[in-house]
Amino acid sequence: MTASLLLAAQDVRITPGPGHPLGGYLARNGVATGTHDDLEASLIWLSTEDDPGVLWVALDALAVDAGLTRTLADAVADAVGINPERVLVCASHTHSGPEGWTGPLHPGLPGQRDTGLVERMTEKVTGAAALLRACRRRVRARWHAGETEAVGSNRYDPDGPHDTSFGVLELRRDDDTPAALLFDYASHPTVLGPENLSWSADWPGATRRELAALIGRPVAAFLQGAAGDASSRFVRRGRDHEEVRTLGGHLATSISRTLEAASPAAATGPVRLTRSSLYLPYRDVPSIADSLELRESAEGEWQRELARHGSDHPSVRIAQTRYEGCAMLAVMAASDRPTGCAEVPVSVVSLGEIAWLHTPFELFASLGLRIRRGSPFRHTRVIGYTDGYLGYLPDANGHRDGIYESYVTLFGPDAAEVLVEHCSKLLKSHYA
Repeated sequence: MTASLLLAAQDVRITPGPGHPLGGYLARNGVATGTHDDLEASLIWLSTEDDPGVLWVALDALAVDAGLTRTLADAVADAVGINPERVLVCASHTHSGPEGWTGPLHPGLPGQRDTGLVERMTEKVTGAAALLRACRRRVRARWHAGETEAVGSNRYDPDGPHDTSFGVLELRRDDDTPAALLFDYASHPTVLGPENLSWSADWPGATRRELAALIGRPVAAFLQGAAGDASSRFVRRGRDHEEVRTLGGHLATSISRTLEAASPAAATGPVRLTRSSLYLPYRDVPSIADSLELRESAEGEWQRELARHGSDHPSVRIAQTRYEGCAMLAVMAASDRPTGCAEVPVSVVSLGEIAWLHTPFELFASLGLRIRRGSPFRHTRVIGYTDGYLGYLPDANGHRDGIYESYVTLFGPDAAEVLVEHCSKLLKSHYA
């Protein structure tokens, strides 16, 4: 007999006050002037009476580096009374959250950790975690999957690789009311550009708010997928908060319709977790002279595209980011940068025939799709931005085409193949 699933879930606001730098854009000037919509942490703890299961901490944050991951996992685990290994810390990757939660994430990207901001956010998340054990209740789990092309696409070619799917774990109480949703989709939350100076969760936050209006007020935790080369660049019609609401509404409506559809797949426990570590060598970078030459060439191309199209055209944004990538590469060439090997945490969580594979990368869509296709599970979701941050992991085409992500990645062209192979083996061994 399968043990009953137990759920405890909480949302908590983690929005800082104004006056702090926002993270995510090299071109941004100024600090946060206020809040447009609150940043939140969503905690979903799935367990049984006999097993502590898994606790997801999903943050509206640009990233969670290794230090922030350890701080939150230890504090949350202590508050709940479980092992920190059972806690997964995930970021939505909004570019309208504070830089100070993580500080510098890349040798070419300036930033500074703000200890006070980290402590205040940790206190709020820990306070929510302290309520979890007392509110654990039996739930029934149902799995839903759907598709939408209205929220994102490949950000270099609208017809290029992009995972249009979303997955939703729906958790309902014994009286059939919705208790929580765990949903994922793959696209950069970058509707709001560098000119925005208000805290915002971007479209993932808008999706959660619209879901609350459509189906009640369950705790809705968002997991960001393989979004390394996915964004709203070719689908958005503006870069303001109205467009954020539009895109978030598209995803929420698609999810709501999928939840209403007949014959969802029942999901039964136990919740299982396998953690692993992969070691990837850091890349070599070109000489300072070669890097500066690349930067100069990219800047000239950007200015030509700007003169041809104006500021908010996809080709201009592509040329601008290529220049920014070359500029960051030049900084890497001239400064201290990581050497040796990086320890890469890769984890699998499963619930019956559903698996979530977590990595700390911004994976390209083609890599996420390959991992899904090679999985023995009926439903596999590939999640990035988890338990650390190791930046972009482009595919072979990205390296060949000389795009932004291929210049700023910390790893060489072979790293993607090594990761895909490791993930495939991990999923198969976990399944077995």
